[in-house]
Amino acid sequence: MAMNVRAGKGPKSDINVTPYIDILLVLLIIFMVIQPLTQYNLEARVPQKPLEDLPENVIVRSDAIVISIDVRGGLRINQDDVTLNQLGQRLFDIYSARANKNLFIQGDEKLPFGDVVRIIDIAKGAGVGDIGLLTPIGL
Repeated sequence: MAMNVRAGKGPKSDINVTPYIDILLVLLIIFMVIQPLTQYNLEARVPQKPLEDLPENVIVRSDAIVISIDVRGGLRINQDDVTLNQLGQRLFDIYSARANKNLFIQGDEKLPFGDVVRIIDIAKGAGVGDIGLLTPIGL
């Protein structure tokens, strides 16, 4: 804080803001440099189009695991019925010997999202890698 004494007007105090502006600019530069380095770990991949020039005699095998959830909370792993209590152990048994750790979840559109998140949490605990959410074909 500086103090000026002018002739006839008395003492006047004002703040020297130059050091504060310097500090503010340095902090601004630091935050601008640090921000792009922040990782959010939210990866999204877009589905790829199937090959159009695939010969007719080629059989395409799908080893995808799909968990289906209906409105009443019924669960199925592909076509096998399973309860919520058995889901973690069944997924662990399936994925412990697989190299492909992908899983797809297909839920009814009227299902609360919290139920889907519970299934995702159980699947991640069982060792599933990437999880994809399937939507109805008409969307």
